[in-house]
Amino acid sequence: MANRIVIHADRAKGTINRNIYGHFSEHLGRCIYEGLWVGEDSPIPNTDGIRNDVLQALKQLQIPVLRWPGGCFADEYHWKDGVGPRENRKRMVNTHWGGVVENNHFGTHEFMRLCELLECEPYINGNVGSGTVQEMSEWVEYLTFDGVSPMAEWRKGNGREQPWQVKYFGVGNENWGCGGNMRPEYYADLYRRFQTYVRSYGDNRIHKIACGPSDADYPWMETLMKQAHRFMDAITLHYYTIPGSWSEKGSATGFPESEWTITLRKALHMEELITRHSAIMDQYDPDKRIGLIVDEWGTWYDVEPGTNPGFLYQQNTIRDALVAGITLHVFHRHSDRVRMANIAQLVNVLQSVVLTEGERMLLTPTYHVFDLFKVHQDAELLDLHEAVDQIGSGREGLPQISASASRDAEGRIHLSLCNLDHQSSATVAIELRGWAEEVILVNGSILASEQTDGHNTFDTPDRVAPATFTDFTVAANRLTANLPPMSVAVLELTSRQ
Repeated sequence: MANRIVIHADRAKGTINRNIYGHFSEHLGRCIYEGLWVGEDSPIPNTDGIRNDVLQALKQLQIPVLRWPGGCFADEYHWKDGVGPRENRKRMVNTHWGGVVENNHFGTHEFMRLCELLECEPYINGNVGSGTVQEMSEWVEYLTFDGVSPMAEWRKGNGREQPWQVKYFGVGNENWGCGGNMRPEYYADLYRRFQTYVRSYGDNRIHKIACGPSDADYPWMETLMKQAHRFMDAITLHYYTIPGSWSEKGSATGFPESEWTITLRKALHMEELITRHSAIMDQYDPDKRIGLIVDEWGTWYDVEPGTNPGFLYQQNTIRDALVAGITLHVFHRHSDRVRMANIAQLVNVLQSVVLTEGERMLLTPTYHVFDLFKVHQDAELLDLHEAVDQIGSGREGLPQISASASRDAEGRIHLSLCNLDHQSSATVAIELRGWAEEVILVNGSILASEQTDGHNTFDTPDRVAPATFTDFTVAANRLTANLPPMSVAVLELTSRQ
């Protein structure tokens, strides 16, 4: 049968927070150094040390928020080592990620400059695991205090007269693991203590973010909400899509056919995680004041052969593009609770949107999904009903189609569609209800590949890239689209004036 979708244009279900399309940049592998930062003296064209090609590509995505400096790195990062003249900055060992030397050349000022250039909100993750209350308190003061104080004067002496605006501040990261191997009761008490001194100065309002659970650790969520919900504005969730196990994750390319379905099914597990964690949050926060922030998500495979295993460098294929598409659709459906998400990570690490090699740069299939889907940012989520075919059966099955629709400020409706089937094309019958106009104009873009591991290389950077989509017919407020196997499409619906 044909896949059927009904869009109710007269039923808005809330706003898709633009921060769902956030990103994550950790001092890990070649994400910061070589990926984002090359230094002012580099032969690679740059703006204040930030490479221009990557900067231009990321600006195109309209990134709303960027998380830094970690990740596991956050709970061994001491911010005072990363300010002042670079030649005087303390060198340290990055014990979590490859044991390489971190020279601290990319610190607070450099990150805030990056956010200014990207025109995005900074999301700073503070150090609870190996830091102190005073250290965290003074970082917030250094960043945001507009007055006379030791930290404000130090900031001015380092070249920044006016304070920055910092809305999002995380109090620790993965404190159940690399951030200290804590029990939830212990971290809840630490969170209550540390957040007390994360102050809002002047007109800068800090959004305090607690470290939430990994995957299905529902007892951690229960404990944090019970013990500390009054003191938080948001709580995090981390979940990675891994085809295999932590010790043998599977390959990013050249994977067996069975791992196609396994990967997408595990990505869709995000729905259950958010549903169950949200139910716990609802017990203590029925008004949904507290946001759920999925600030680490994405695919995680074995590193590329011949690369440093601590650098987490992996290729990115059409499979990853579909993981991104269906995961973003999950976030849309839970827009009442999910207020931010940050894919891991921005450049050269895990499910990156950009890869670099020396002076060269390429855009990954995941990049193109974020580019196509940016039309959903801050748009009204529309009620949508699906009756779609299944790939496989039972617990091993998958829906063939994943869809989401929204209406932007200009009244245009955008429908994003993912065909999860790697073997068969899909016909999708779409009905638009509750729209006064009877005739619609449709523009479309599509991302597809003929191979399950189709990906871009530095020699063939456009092998998997968006193309104009025209394989559809329109009759009144009905649309029939034909999607090729393993594809992601976005349709723009407008009335004929």
